[in-house]
Parts: sequence; structure tokens; C-alpha cells
Amino acid sequence: MDYTPFSYVTAEKAELYRRVMRAFVEAKSHFLVHLRPEDVQQQVGEPELATVQAALTQLVTWGNLDAERDNARVTSVEDYYRALYVYQITRQGEAVEAALATFEQELGRRGALQSVALEDIRTRLRALLTLAQSDAPSATESQLLLRDLAGVFADLAENARAFMTGLSRTLEGQGSDADAFLLYKERVIGYIERFLGDLTTASGEIAELIRALDGDRDGSGEGEAPVARLLRQAAERELLDLAPGESADEEERARAFAEAWRRWHGHWEGLRAWFLDQPGRQAQARLLRSSARRAVTQLLEMVGRLNERRMARSDRSADFRTLARWFLECDGDGEAHRLWRAAFGLTPARHLVIDAETAEAWQQTPVPATTPWAEAPGMQVQARLRATGSYQKPGAPPKVRSRARARELLARQLAEEASAARAARRQLVERRAERLSELGELDDGAFRLLLNLLGDALAASAGDDRPVTTTTGDGSLRITLAPLGPETTATLRTATGALSGRDYRLEIVDLEEDTWRS
Repeated sequence: MDYTPFSYVTAEKAELYRRVMRAFVEAKSHFLVHLRPEDVQQQVGEPELATVQAALTQLVTWGNLDAERDNARVTSVEDYYRALYVYQITRQGEAVEAALATFEQELGRRGALQSVALEDIRTRLRALLTLAQSDAPSATESQLLLRDLAGVFADLAENARAFMTGLSRTLEGQGSDADAFLLYKERVIGYIERFLGDLTTASGEIAELIRALDGDRDGSGEGEAPVARLLRQAAERELLDLAPGESADEEERARAFAEAWRRWHGHWEGLRAWFLDQPGRQAQARLLRSSARRAVTQLLEMVGRLNERRMARSDRSADFRTLARWFLECDGDGEAHRLWRAAFGLTPARHLVIDAETAEAWQQTPVPATTPWAEAPGMQVQARLRATGSYQKPGAPPKVRSRARARELLARQLAEEASAARAARRQLVERRAERLSELGELDDGAFRLLLNLLGDALAASAGDDRPVTTTTGDGSLRITLAPLGPETTATLRTATGALSGRDYRLEIVDLEEDTWRS
């Protein structure tokens, strides 16, 4: 493959070439096909027409532009032999500009965790299920829904990957400013927790919709899924857009259909792999939840390290810069001298501690601060200060500050958090409920734990009417869910509201205590 059209990107006058190519891209977006050199000169803002003409000629050589004789402006024999041209962008040049635009867009992508995309995926899956269950599904609706679903899902996956990849670099940039980092930490943790809640809630329904569209397929590849008819319709509808030369024989049409079918089937398999566990591989949604939880843990660890640096490190250079700023803000020399004495403690010698007789004499006959040393009365100081330079008797150094109370407080906080987590697990295990509908009212901690368990179990389920068994990430709990039928309902009540859904037979096992409880 010839990559010569990319030559202008690294050429000596790359900036001029890029401006010329962007002028042609902009003109084509306004349905202007041909441009004269004068038009290009006006758009790129180049004062010399000869420079623009040379750039156009070079771009034609590289294959980015096509040149055609401009016979419309020929009015004499001299004009004909002068060879006036008009230029248009080629397919190669347009492809290069599109590639550069994509490159710049990807470099500036920050990524996001898109909760709205989860709702869009659910909406389109519901519409696909309704369409698949109809007797004569519309090929137009099938292709449009599948196209929208593929676009939304690809955007969700790519943005989530970009967000998790760039989070560590963003944290490194925020770490230099303590106050900004702490504010950023609060926003990021709230953002991640909100997305995790939406992902846990949506994953179960999305997994059920995918399994419904897969029909009776059990992962072995046997039987045709209801969604296969929709995928085939989308692939066949693409054949209608084939050019006459591309659809001349049946072999070409069969090859085009196979390529379209492989592409649509790959989109669907990618969606299944994101929300359903595969043999020997966890679902990407579960891995994303684990990565997001690790990111929260890393944030909290960075906060701890930042607090340690703020408490233990002494930045002498920053202190001197602050002191210099204070000196610049002083109104006069007198204020600057007072600041100097306060900062460095270089006070006059008569401010030393003196004995009682000298203090009494100064009270009776005050000595102004402006009195020269030669004219000032003598000052009596204590004998120990004169002999040793210190008022204090030599002795043992001061004791090292004990941080036992701070460590005890931290240990107590960690113990309280661990106790709350154990209490939530114990509340679920000791209820001995055989159904979700028998759990009754739950506190906030137990309700959050149950939602995480249900999300993991529903994502790992292989079918609507098949029981599923899964364990938590730390291996402390195992949950088994068995559906009781689509007509059953269960309501989980908390202090903040109620959550209703399909009822399941429930079995929760505390693996740490190695005892079975249901």
C-alpha cells in the first residue's frame, strides 16, 4: 500500500500544507468541489500566490489533490498555454485528513463513565426483543436498532477504557496541590460510586435481555438465536447499497453478505462478552466494576500519603519564598525590621532576661531604645547565662512525642468499618431467608451488599430459569439464586425506599466461618 499521501505531515512546510488541505476539507463540507489557487490563498491567509501555487503542485505530486485545466478562464492563446488549473481533494487526501482528525480527537479524549449509555442500551435491547418476537420484523427497524446499539455500546466501552486508563495520569497531575486534590478526590469518588450503582442495577436487566434475544442457545452454538434473524436482515439490507460493479455475480454478493454478517455478529458477541460471563472469562462489566473499586482504593491511599507528607515534610524553600513575599508587602522599613526580628529572633541584647535589681532600675529610670550602646547603663545578667550561655541546667533531651493515641484512633476507625461490613454480612446470612421476598426490611449496609451480590449473580447467570452460584471478590460470601417464575415478585424495603423485581430462591453462605446458612 502506498503511504505517499502522508508525506506532507512531516515535510518542511507541513504547517502550510495542513492549512491548504484543511481549506479543501472545509470547502467540501460546503459542497464546493473545485478551488482555484486564488481561493486557496484567501482561505489560508498566505500573502504570496506563488507560495500557494508551489504547495498545490507538491500536494498533487503526493496524490492528495487532483489538478484539472481551468478552461473557463481561457480567453486568449496566452491563457491557454499558461495552463491555469483548478484543484480538488482526492480520496487519498481526504482519508489522510480524516485520519489526522481522528488522531487529534483521540489524543484529547478524556473518557467518561456513561450511565446514560446503560439506559440507552437497555432501551434498544427491549425494542430488539419486541421486534424479534414479532411475526414479520422490519429489516429497516432491525438495521437501525442494531446500528444504534453498536454505536452506543462502542462509545460506552471506549470511554470507560479511556477514563480508567487516564485516571492515574490525572491523579498524578492533581497530587501537587493538596486542596485541589482533596476536592478532586471527592468528585471522582462520588462519580465512580454513582456509575457503579447504575452499572450494578442495569447489568442484571441487560443480561436477561441478551439471554432472551439469544433464545435457547446455551453457549454451545447449537440452534439459532432470535437475534440471528435480525442480524441477517441487517446484513442483507446492506447488499442493497452495493455498487453495480460490486454486485455483478452471485459470488461477489455472497462474499459481501458474509463480510456484513461477520461484522454484525461480532458486534453482538462483543455485547454478550461485556455483560455475560463466558467459559473461562469474566464479563467485562464485572472487570470494570473491579477496576473502578480499585481506583477508589488508590484514591484513598493517595489521600493518606498526602496527609503524611503534609504532616511530616518541612519545605524550607517554600517558607523562605513566603517570607520574601511578606517583606515585599511591608509598608516601610520599620515594619520590615519588626518582621525580621519576629522571623529570626535577632532582638537587641538588652531584651535578655535580667535580674530583679536591673529590672527595678529600668522601671525607675527608663532607657529609650534609641540610646547608643556607649551611653547606655550596664546590664546585670544571671551568672549561669554569662558562664554557660543558657538558663537551663544541662540534662536529658526532651522526650520523643508519642503517637500511640493517633494510631489507636486509626485502628479503632478501621475496626468500626470492618465491624459494619461484618454486621451487614451477618444480617444477610442470619436471616435464613429462602426467598428474596422473605428478607424483610434491610439497613443501608446490608442493602448495598445484597445489591452487589445480586448484580454479580445475575451477570453470571446462564439462563432465565437456571440457578446460578457465584462468590464475592474477596471470597467471603457465596450466593445461589434460583428463579421462581416470571409471575413472582419480591420487594426489598429500606429506610430510604423500596426495590421491586422478580422473586428468587436465595441461599447465602459465609465461607469465612465455613458454615451453611440460607
